[in-house]
Amino acid sequence: MDIMRQLFRTKLFQPERNVLRQCLTASDLILLGIGAIIGAGIFVLTGVAAATKAGPAIVLSYVLAGFASTFAALCYAELAASIGGAGSAYTYAYAGLGELIAWIIGWDLILEYGLGACSVSIGWSGYVNDVINAIGFQIPDQFLKCPFEGGLVNLPAMGIVILLSCILGLGVKQSANFNASIVLIKLIAIAVFIGVAIQHVNPINWSPFMPFGWHGVVSGAALVFFAYIGFDAVSTATEETINPQKNIPLGIIGSLAICTVIYILVSFLLTGITSYTTLNVKSPVAETILNLGHRLTAGIVAAGAIAGLTSVILIFMYGLSRIFFAMSRDGLLPPLFAVVHPKTKTPLFIISLSGLIIALLAGFLPLSTVAELVNIGTLAAFITVCFGVIFLRHTQPKLHRPFKTPYSPLFPILGILSCGYLMINLPGITWLRFIIWLIIGLIVYFCYGQSHANGHGVKS
Repeated sequence: MDIMRQLFRTKLFQPERNVLRQCLTASDLILLGIGAIIGAGIFVLTGVAAATKAGPAIVLSYVLAGFASTFAALCYAELAASIGGAGSAYTYAYAGLGELIAWIIGWDLILEYGLGACSVSIGWSGYVNDVINAIGFQIPDQFLKCPFEGGLVNLPAMGIVILLSCILGLGVKQSANFNASIVLIKLIAIAVFIGVAIQHVNPINWSPFMPFGWHGVVSGAALVFFAYIGFDAVSTATEETINPQKNIPLGIIGSLAICTVIYILVSFLLTGITSYTTLNVKSPVAETILNLGHRLTAGIVAAGAIAGLTSVILIFMYGLSRIFFAMSRDGLLPPLFAVVHPKTKTPLFIISLSGLIIALLAGFLPLSTVAELVNIGTLAAFITVCFGVIFLRHTQPKLHRPFKTPYSPLFPILGILSCGYLMINLPGITWLRFIIWLIIGLIVYFCYGQSHANGHGVKS
């Protein structure tokens, strides 16, 4: 404790040193959003959800999930432009709904970004192993599976997390440039898939269109919602954005609009070139193209999938570090998490610590049900943001709002209802795990956060 007090007295922990560098443009943010949104959803979940939930009507699942995300995205854009801060929904909740609600949302976001990065890194490992096998090499099974699956450790999953942690530590602009190059690769892969798939569409594959009924469509939407959650990572970059009042709304809405169109088009074509019953595989897009005899295209799609999953891990880890940063700066978590490196202007300690924890989880634990657990935390955050818009319109009507959610309170209410509807359709075991996570969070808050809070979040 004496050491911590001495550190706290040094300039290292002074508020002026806990400031992030503003360097991101609107195009950086749009690419950041695409990097987070286009990943496991399009390359993995599309096939799984079509085969087990919705059939060819997976297109409607993406439309439904897209509508829910759009209402939430508009609310995010308003609060990001008017309140700002690095903590995304956590910061907005603190400013409008109070400290306890803010803590719960921040705790939810830690779940979303942390386990999201972990689960995607495991998926990344599987895709990389497929590519390595295709070129004639093989990684021993004991280094591809965790102990619960009969192996020793998932080394590729651990390796990519550690590598991306190092890139994040270099600086936000360097991370954004790396993300932009990765996004370009996966957009090329998607364009190649569309160009090939459109030549092989057989309308017979769309019949029956809704084999699992409307319930299947909704269940599919609740599952593929995982594909959309990345746009809220854009709002965690507010403090590092040039002219955030203008550029953050552009980044959020622009990236979501582009990705929604891509998801709908790819899912429509994927179920048109093969029966939905064949899509419950690890890499449905690449395998389907391979079965059509297009080996080169399948290789390009696999490379795009690896690139897509890489950027998702990067952005999730970025968002996680900024949530920790914001909560620590407000006193709800230890002050060490808010330390900004003087040269890179990044919260280097929490990037390193969270990267290590995620790497260990990815290497040693099976996370087969993480997508649904991540979804419920995200949906709860979205509902809070939508409610925050309504609440602040009444309590702070004179607050400067460079961007306003249209048709308020109608759109925020629709966001609350649509996200709540998707939450209800998640499995009971997901709710149980979510409640346990919240209970742990409340214990941490009442044992540490409540007594150390400094009230800075109210001023964000």
